[in-house]
Amino acid sequence: MILLLSDLHLPNEPSPLREGFLHFLAGPARKAEAVYILGDLFEYWVGDDVGLVDYAPEIKALRDLTDRGVRVHFMAGNRDFLVGQRFAAATGVTLLEDPLVVTLGGVPTLLSHGDRYCTDDRGYQRWRRFSRNRVAQWLFRRLPQTRRHAIAGGLRHQSGAEKRNKPSAIMDVNDVAIRTALTRQVVTRMIHGHTHRPADHLLQLRGGIRATRIVLADWREAGPSGAPLMEYLKVDDGGVMRVQLDRPIPDAATAANA
Repeated sequence: MILLLSDLHLPNEPSPLREGFLHFLAGPARKAEAVYILGDLFEYWVGDDVGLVDYAPEIKALRDLTDRGVRVHFMAGNRDFLVGQRFAAATGVTLLEDPLVVTLGGVPTLLSHGDRYCTDDRGYQRWRRFSRNRVAQWLFRRLPQTRRHAIAGGLRHQSGAEKRNKPSAIMDVNDVAIRTALTRQVVTRMIHGHTHRPADHLLQLRGGIRATRIVLADWREAGPSGAPLMEYLKVDDGGVMRVQLDRPIPDAATAANA
């Protein structure tokens, strides 16, 4: 059994989302063969030196999980692309390139955070190229921690304001980009996150080949009913299933450390 999730956007303060993730690691994840986290696990990550402290409970819970023999893989998103080798060493998690083809439940599957395929949003793509620049990252990591936090907070605020003024369509993936990626990788299934638009899409590629694009759900502190929405994807030989995480138990952190 393989579990996949993305876009938890865990804040660096107490939150039902953080409780939920600890509950996930202490519960469903322990029964899995592997777990794939496809980006934006954290609301923002300004460097391993800061993140390993801010998210100490999650770091320990991930370490406990990998020590049990569960393979955990992490693919960076647009909020946590500065996750690095110190994080990997502390957690036992394997860092993945984006995109990547893996076989899940016997089906070759293209995994991605998903933002690279939002090609209609040209402004965002310019920012994405800059933020992935190794020199820019090197310089940013050498700023004081308080300055890095301030910049990340400012960018988060700016991003929220820009989203309110952008056409909804350009913030979704581009259909041609998706079809091109599937054709280039010679696969008929893609799983990604980023867009916060969970759905299963059926496509027909060139030559009449059928393909599926599965969009992972983002986690939310309060859904329509007021309860947290915390969904993950389960893949096994029986197929693909969306699973809603049960309400976190009160002592989730304690259970994660057991």
